[in-house]
Order: sequence, then structure tokens, then C-alpha cells
Amino acid sequence: MTEPHDVTTPDSGVLSHLDDSGRARMVDVSGKSDTARVAVAAGELVTTAEVVSLVRADDMPKADVLATARIAGIAAAKRTWELIPLCHQLALSSVQVTFGFTDTTITIEATAKTKGPTGVEMEALTAVAVAGLTLHDMVKAVDPAAVLNGVRLLSKAGGKRGHWQRREEEAAPAEEAVTVAPEDDDFVEQTGAPATVLVASTGVAAGTREDRTGPLIAEFLETRGFTVRGPLVYADADIAWGLEDALAGDPALVISTGGTGASPTDATPEATLALLDRELPGVAEAIRLRGLQVTPHASLSRGVAGLVGRTVVVNLPGSPGGVKDGLAVLEPILGHLLAQVAGGGAHE
Repeated sequence: MTEPHDVTTPDSGVLSHLDDSGRARMVDVSGKSDTARVAVAAGELVTTAEVVSLVRADDMPKADVLATARIAGIAAAKRTWELIPLCHQLALSSVQVTFGFTDTTITIEATAKTKGPTGVEMEALTAVAVAGLTLHDMVKAVDPAAVLNGVRLLSKAGGKRGHWQRREEEAAPAEEAVTVAPEDDDFVEQTGAPATVLVASTGVAAGTREDRTGPLIAEFLETRGFTVRGPLVYADADIAWGLEDALAGDPALVISTGGTGASPTDATPEATLALLDRELPGVAEAIRLRGLQVTPHASLSRGVAGLVGRTVVVNLPGSPGGVKDGLAVLEPILGHLLAQVAGGGAHE
């Protein structure tokens, strides 16, 4: 394999974790300056088209496949120093794990960030590896022959060597993935930004059904630095009151789930439209189009998106699969959208 391209020249032939006698050692980084460091790693689970379809529809025997794998990857990155003997213990400022799909592959990408004297390559790689192993555990009942492939570093930045990028032909997967991973420039940490999760479900409000979508949205927002209120749960008939409650305190973002279909009791779009100052029709349409890649039933969703003052409001469907598709659409645009609404952000 061709060696990855680096914009700087590495120390040729020197293994930093060996001392002069060839014994393993932990590198002394006490003399290095604290700098912002970022590393991006990737991998893929090669499986069957059936498994990919089941995961995207959230219909595996073990539910919440991607959410479980994401949390496993994040947790593993935080414990890399315990798993890899000579790694330093780092104060990670962010770990992001995202997934994409080809016909027979689930792709994994992890971005780790810190400010410190040493890099976060191993944390990003560990996140990918453990997320991939978790995916295997979740799908093995359907495809025990699934293979975790290509765990590799894509790029790193920070420190005296600056930016390193794997050659493009090596970084690209053999088959183009429909990915939920944002471009690095699009990822904006929303440190402390207030967000509210609203669930429209008569069954959940009555305690006769489990809430399977509100926690997904809350976890998505929390891992991206939002301060989350909710999930607030309201019966479909009371969703207008629920929206008023969700908007209390003028949060930056409100994401609702449920009540967007054609049932006589589905009233979330109407209640939302009554409050919107401006619509964002492209966002709602992109969410529907994303869902149509999985099921024709996505065309029945009437969800809307828009602005109430400086609060972004987005309706998502009431199924776990529909929520995941909607979040995949929001992920690469959310930081830029919120920046624009707040009066900043690029307009090129």
C-alpha cells in the first residue's frame, strides 16, 4: 500500500515508543505546548443488503443499532488510555461518531478533539473500532459473517507537524456511501445552546407506549453540546400546548417527533404552522427525500420546518427510522443554520 501523504516529513525510521535500548516506553510530552488537535478516523462493516435495510429501518432484533454503536464509540474514545497501554490520558473536548450506508456496507467515521500536548489519533481510531465491533454484535443474529474492514486514520491537525491528510484515493471507500457524516468545516459544537425535544404521542402521554424517538433526539443533541430540555410528551390533541411549552425560554432549537402523518389525530404540522414566522421548506423536503430512500411511506409525512423568532423548529416523523433519517439531514446543516439565525454564519 502507498504510504499516506503528510504535508510534513516524519522522523524517518524512529519509533517514538521505544527507548534507546528498544524497550517500550511512554513518550514524555511534558515539554510540549497545549494546542488544539483534531483527528478523523474511518472504517466500515461489510454485511448484507438485508442487514443494511434493517438497520436503516431500525428493524433489527436488537433495536437502536446506530445509537448503541455511537455511544459505544464515544465511551471507548474516552477510555483509550486504559485500552492502549502507552497512550496518554487526554481531556477530550469532543467525540463525534457518524454512520453512512452503501448497498452492503455501514460506514463509520469518528472525529476526536482536544486541546493538549499530544494528538488524538488513537482516540478517533478506537472510537471507530469499538463502534464497528458494536455494530457486529448488533447485526450478528442476521449476518454472523459481517466483516469490520479498513479502520484507518483519515486526517489529523495540530501540534508542531500541522495538518496530515491521507491520500484521497486511499481515503475513499470502494463504493460511494450515502453518509450522515458532516464535512469537518460544517461541524459546529453547540456548547450549552438550549434545545427542546417534543414528543407528540397519545400513547406515550397515557403511559401505554414506550417513547422510542424522544431519547434518540435528545442523545443526538447532547453529544453535540446542546443543553437539552425534555423530551416533553404531549398527546396529539394537546400538541399546540406542547409547542408553546417547548418554545418557553426561547431555545435555539425545537425538534418535535410524531403527529406528522395523515391520521385524523395527527396535528403537529398545523400547530407548528400556526406559530411559524418563516418556513424552511427545503429542510422539510430534504427530510422526506431522505426517508424515501428507505420506504415509500416517507411521502406521507407532512412535517414542516421554520423559524419562530430566532428559534428553529423542525418536525420529524414518529418512527425511530424516520427520526434517524431526519437527524442525518440536520447534522451537516445545523451549525450553519443556527449561526445564520443568530445573525452570523457565512453567506457565500
